[in-house]
Amino acid sequence: MTQFTEKYLDILNNIELGLKEEYEFNEALSDNKLIFALENAIIAIKKEFGYARNENVVVDDDTKTVIEHCVIIGKYRINKSKEINLQDYVKCLEQIKKSVKRHSQDGRRGYYDFVKNYV
Repeated sequence: MTQFTEKYLDILNNIELGLKEEYEFNEALSDNKLIFALENAIIAIKKEFGYARNENVVVDDDTKTVIEHCVIIGKYRINKSKEINLQDYVKCLEQIKKSVKRHSQDGRRGYYDFVKNYV
Protein backbone atom coordinates (compact mmCIF):
# COMPACT_ATOMS: atom_id res chain seq x y z
CA MET A 1 0.00 0.00 0.00
CA THR A 2 1.41 3.37 -0.96
CA GLN A 3 1.62 6.35 1.37
CA PHE A 4 -1.02 8.09 -0.74
CA THR A 5 -3.39 5.12 -0.44
CA GLU A 6 -2.87 4.90 3.31
CA LYS A 7 -3.50 8.61 3.76
CA TYR A 8 -6.76 8.55 1.80
CA LEU A 9 -7.91 4.98 2.42
CA ASP A 10 -11.18 6.07 4.01
CA ILE A 11 -11.98 8.32 1.04
CA LEU A 12 -11.11 5.58 -1.46
CA ASN A 13 -13.30 3.15 0.48
CA ASN A 14 -16.10 5.70 0.58
CA ILE A 15 -15.99 6.07 -3.20
CA GLU A 16 -15.68 2.33 -3.79
CA LEU A 17 -18.62 1.52 -1.52
CA GLY A 18 -20.85 3.63 -3.75
CA LEU A 19 -19.44 1.96 -6.87
CA LYS A 20 -20.10 -1.49 -5.40
CA GLU A 21 -23.68 -0.51 -4.59
CA GLU A 22 -24.22 0.80 -8.11
CA TYR A 23 -22.96 -2.50 -9.57
CA GLU A 24 -25.48 -4.30 -7.35
CA PHE A 25 -28.42 -2.13 -8.44
CA ASN A 26 -27.47 -1.71 -12.09
CA GLU A 27 -26.90 -4.93 -14.05
CA ALA A 28 -26.05 -2.89 -17.16
CA LEU A 29 -23.02 -1.33 -15.44
CA SER A 30 -19.85 -2.88 -16.83
CA ASP A 31 -16.24 -2.08 -16.07
CA ASN A 32 -15.97 -0.17 -19.35
CA LYS A 33 -18.98 1.97 -18.44
CA LEU A 34 -17.52 2.54 -14.99
CA ILE A 35 -14.24 3.75 -16.51
CA PHE A 36 -16.26 6.13 -18.69
CA ALA A 37 -18.20 7.30 -15.62
CA LEU A 38 -15.02 7.90 -13.60
CA GLU A 39 -13.50 9.92 -16.44
CA ASN A 40 -16.61 12.08 -16.49
CA ALA A 41 -16.70 12.27 -12.69
CA ILE A 42 -13.21 13.77 -12.80
CA ILE A 43 -14.44 16.45 -15.17
CA ALA A 44 -17.58 17.01 -13.09
CA ILE A 45 -15.74 17.48 -9.80
CA LYS A 46 -13.29 19.87 -11.45
CA LYS A 47 -16.24 21.87 -12.80
CA GLU A 48 -17.69 22.08 -9.28
CA PHE A 49 -14.57 23.99 -8.27
CA GLY A 50 -14.41 26.23 -11.34
CA TYR A 51 -12.02 24.20 -13.50
CA ALA A 52 -12.46 22.19 -16.72
CA ARG A 53 -14.70 24.91 -18.14
CA ASN A 54 -14.11 23.84 -21.73
CA GLU A 55 -14.84 20.16 -21.05
CA ASN A 56 -18.25 18.54 -21.11
CA VAL A 57 -19.54 15.91 -18.73
CA VAL A 58 -21.19 13.11 -20.68
CA VAL A 59 -23.89 11.33 -18.69
CA ASP A 60 -26.15 8.42 -19.56
CA ASP A 61 -28.56 6.27 -17.57
CA ASP A 62 -25.86 3.77 -16.61
CA THR A 63 -23.29 6.34 -15.46
CA LYS A 64 -25.36 9.15 -13.95
CA THR A 65 -25.46 7.75 -10.41
CA VAL A 66 -21.74 6.96 -10.39
CA ILE A 67 -20.84 10.49 -11.47
CA GLU A 68 -23.22 12.01 -8.92
CA HIS A 69 -21.81 9.79 -6.15
CA CYS A 70 -18.22 10.81 -6.92
CA VAL A 71 -19.14 14.50 -6.99
CA ILE A 72 -21.09 14.32 -3.73
CA ILE A 73 -18.22 12.57 -1.93
CA GLY A 74 -15.71 15.01 -3.42
CA LYS A 75 -17.68 18.11 -2.46
CA TYR A 76 -18.14 16.86 1.08
CA ARG A 77 -14.54 15.76 1.61
CA ILE A 78 -13.00 18.83 -0.04
CA ASN A 79 -15.34 21.59 1.16
CA LYS A 80 -16.88 20.51 4.43
CA SER A 81 -14.38 18.24 6.08
CA LYS A 82 -11.30 19.71 4.37
CA GLU A 83 -9.68 16.27 4.49
CA ILE A 84 -8.36 16.44 0.94
CA ASN A 85 -7.76 18.96 -1.82
CA LEU A 86 -9.17 18.79 -5.34
CA GLN A 87 -5.91 17.61 -6.88
CA ASP A 88 -5.60 14.66 -4.50
CA TYR A 89 -9.28 13.80 -4.83
CA VAL A 90 -8.82 13.58 -8.60
CA LYS A 91 -5.83 11.30 -7.93
CA CYS A 92 -8.12 9.07 -5.87
CA LEU A 93 -10.54 8.79 -8.79
CA GLU A 94 -7.64 8.10 -11.16
CA GLN A 95 -6.32 5.39 -8.83
CA ILE A 96 -9.72 3.70 -8.74
CA LYS A 97 -9.97 3.99 -12.54
CA LYS A 98 -6.62 2.20 -12.88
CA SER A 99 -7.89 -0.55 -10.61
CA VAL A 100 -11.05 -0.92 -12.69
CA LYS A 101 -8.95 -1.21 -15.86
CA ARG A 102 -6.70 -3.81 -14.24
CA HIS A 103 -9.59 -5.94 -12.99
CA SER A 104 -11.64 -5.56 -16.16
CA GLN A 105 -9.30 -8.10 -17.71
CA ASP A 106 -11.10 -10.68 -15.55
CA GLY A 107 -14.44 -10.14 -17.27
CA ARG A 108 -17.20 -7.63 -17.97
CA ARG A 109 -17.65 -6.89 -14.26
CA GLY A 110 -14.24 -7.99 -13.00
CA TYR A 111 -13.81 -4.93 -10.82
CA TYR A 112 -17.08 -5.63 -9.04
CA ASP A 113 -16.02 -9.24 -8.44
CA PHE A 114 -12.86 -7.86 -6.83
CA VAL A 115 -14.23 -4.92 -4.84
CA LYS A 116 -17.32 -6.65 -3.41
CA ASN A 117 -15.05 -8.64 -1.09
CA TYR A 118 -13.29 -5.56 0.33
CA VAL A 119 -15.88 -2.84 0.93
